[in-house]
Amino acid sequence: MNAATQSLLLAGPAGRIEAAVDGPPAGTPVRGLAVVCHPHPLHGGTMQNKVVQTLARAFVGLGYRCVRFNFRGIGASEGQWDEGRGEVSDALAVVQAERAAGQPLVLAGFSFGGYVASQAAAQLPEGQGAERLVLVGPAVRNFVMAPVPEDTLVIHGELDDVVPLAAVFDWARPAALPVMVLPGAGHFFHGQLPVLKRIVTAAWLARADTASS
Repeated sequence: MNAATQSLLLAGPAGRIEAAVDGPPAGTPVRGLAVVCHPHPLHGGTMQNKVVQTLARAFVGLGYRCVRFNFRGIGASEGQWDEGRGEVSDALAVVQAERAAGQPLVLAGFSFGGYVASQAAAQLPEGQGAERLVLVGPAVRNFVMAPVPEDTLVIHGELDDVVPLAAVFDWARPAALPVMVLPGAGHFFHGQLPVLKRIVTAAWLARADTASS
C-alpha cells in the first residue's frame, strides 16, 4: 500500500499465507487489529484490490494495525481454491497469528471476502469475538453468509451488477440489518473509493460519540 507496508508469510492450514501489514505512525497507540478479506480468488481477487486497500487505509487512519492477505493459491499463498471453506480457515489462521491476547479485532471483507469475514467471525472462540464487522458489497447471492451482529456495517453500491442491491436487502431484511447504500456506485466503487473510506471512518467516529454521550 505504501513504502511502510510490511510483507509477511504466515503459517496457514494449506501452507504459507502471504500477508501485508500496515499500521499507525510510530509512537501512535494501536487501537486493535483489523483483518481485511479480498474478493473472489477465481475472478481476480487479491489483497491488492482497491476496495481492500481503501478499507485498510480507513482502519489505519482510525488507529488499527491492519492485515491484508491472499487466500490460498493466490500470489505467494500456498494451496488451492477450496470453494470458500478453506478460505475461511485462512482468515482464522491470520487472526490467530496476528492478534495479541485480548486485542480488539475488526473483521472486514469485500464481495466474497464479506462472506469469509462473516463466517470467520462466527467461528471465533467464545469470548474472543470481533468488536465489529464491515461488509462491503457482500456476496450474499452465491455464498451462505453467517448471521452477523446488529451493529455490522454493511455498505453496498446502488448500481452493483455483480451482487444486486435487491439481493442484499433480501438478506438483511429478516434481521432488520441496516444497509448503507452509496448512490451511483457499482460493485467496485470506481470513482467512489474516497467516499467509501469516509463512510467507514464516520461510522467509527459516530460510534465513539455515542459511547461517550
